[in-house]
Amino acid sequence: MLLEACYHVPRDKWAYAYDVTTIHLRLRTKRDDVEHIFAMTGDKYDWNRTFQEIPMEIIAHDAMFDYWEVAVRPKYKRLSYAFKLTAGTETVYMLDTGIQHQAPNPPGELYEFSYIHEIDVFKVPDWAKQAVFYQIMPERFANGDPSNDPELTAPWGGNPTIDNFFGGDLQGVLDHLDHLCDLGINAIYFTPLFVSPSNHKYDTVDYKKVDPHFGDNALLKKVVETCHSRGIRVVLDAVFNHCSEQSPQFQDVLKNGEQSKYADWFHINEFPAAVKVGIPTYDTFGFFGNMPKFNTANPEVKEYLLGVAEYWIKEIKLDGWRLDVANEVDHHFWRDFRKVVKKANPEAYIIGEVWSDSLNWLLGDQFDSVMNYPFADAVLQFFNGGMDGYSFSNEMGSLIMRYPQQTNEVVFNMLCSHDTARLLTRVGGDKRKLKLCTVFLFTYMGTPCIYYGDEVGLTGNGDPDCRKCMEWDPKKQDRELFDFYRMMISLRKKHTALTQGRFRFLQAGKNDGCIVYERIDDSMHFIIWMNNTDKSSTLSHRMETNDWRDALSGDKVETQKGSMNIGLDPFGFRILYRELKKR
Repeated sequence: MLLEACYHVPRDKWAYAYDVTTIHLRLRTKRDDVEHIFAMTGDKYDWNRTFQEIPMEIIAHDAMFDYWEVAVRPKYKRLSYAFKLTAGTETVYMLDTGIQHQAPNPPGELYEFSYIHEIDVFKVPDWAKQAVFYQIMPERFANGDPSNDPELTAPWGGNPTIDNFFGGDLQGVLDHLDHLCDLGINAIYFTPLFVSPSNHKYDTVDYKKVDPHFGDNALLKKVVETCHSRGIRVVLDAVFNHCSEQSPQFQDVLKNGEQSKYADWFHINEFPAAVKVGIPTYDTFGFFGNMPKFNTANPEVKEYLLGVAEYWIKEIKLDGWRLDVANEVDHHFWRDFRKVVKKANPEAYIIGEVWSDSLNWLLGDQFDSVMNYPFADAVLQFFNGGMDGYSFSNEMGSLIMRYPQQTNEVVFNMLCSHDTARLLTRVGGDKRKLKLCTVFLFTYMGTPCIYYGDEVGLTGNGDPDCRKCMEWDPKKQDRELFDFYRMMISLRKKHTALTQGRFRFLQAGKNDGCIVYERIDDSMHFIIWMNNTDKSSTLSHRMETNDWRDALSGDKVETQKGSMNIGLDPFGFRILYRELKKR
């Protein structure tokens, strides 16, 4: 065994309380190097009577490592533990004091999980596990009230630019809720709604007032109430990293300079605050002078922004916040943000915009979830032919091991957004590839999100082209694609195995675009077969039972001599399931 590859620490994603009775332990080893691992567990005050030696399972691989896991339910909420690793005739023990070949003398030298304190357990909103989100840019979704259109509003459906307007508003959302309900959506994520000079509204002027081009506060409250009455949760976008240069606070800084009572609300590096040779003398989002960055460590700024977060939770019974540029705001602020929001609504769902490994924000004291762009990147690379099944399974295994299980169950998965090219464009206009991506999205762990219009075939390159107007003419909509999305959403919502069940690759070959993977819980077992190639293919997998059905047609699917042989068209898929007998 390559002992240098063995890794475990008694914290973070490696040892954590999944719930008030269960501790998850994880261990890393070199790939294909260790044959068996057992967790040696017990209570340090009663070791002999509580000792258990529990086998661990490999739950994921990446290119270099195997990742093992076991769920332990200690009798007294505390745990002492070590690991016994075997390969051939070699046996080693991993302890808190290091790796050794001789058996330990418990409970000394062992790792410890001191006690499961309920207050420390990372709890995510249960509803988010069953949620299917739909992202809406209100300005581009539907124009329900032409009387509030901005000046020079362009005709609906024209070419989007960085600064033109089409008149979309909240009334338009109300007018088209039937579309979302028919699709099966049960959660909406709105991009910013508050007063702002731009079409995207990510440069906020007034955080407690709905932009008049969208409606007013009373209309937003009506939208949320109507959504709730139809079983749809609502999450708003919070832009707390920066504001608009037109905000009254920054205007005061521009006017009064160092004497402004808001001078310390921002990061002013040189007075007067101005843009010199394209670079502002104050910190901003990127280098955009119209978006000055807040000093969130300032107690007055913190009080102001946390007041905004609490206000909308209470005022409209908001179900959560998506946090823009979350990685550029200090952790102290987000810890206080979570306390304020969860006190106002314990079931609020908090999603941070972080584009890379986000573990620092997902340890239970800040966010529930993040925008999972690495997921989208891996999925699009694979289904566009940029890697084989083996590499894809490694990439997904690496992503699975980034976070604790409760985070993986609600991580915010999308395949495109207002910040990327649209899905159909990203797969070269090939609907077969789009469907493969979407099947994977809805049969994978996490909370899926659809970007408005993907379900009817909208296309578009990067910003601003990805922010086209929604197509409402049925003759111009791809209704077959709509029915496909509706079918996949219905399947996911119907089965907990697809929301909380274990995920595992069963086949993922080198130099091969075919994959087979499973989702399984106590009641249902799904196996998904995918042919990500331009040639027909037959995939085979050993099956111990003969009680499988097609999840989309309900037809019985027979095994042959203990194997399942599935023929797939180019870029085709099949979803099989069987019901498990409850013990």
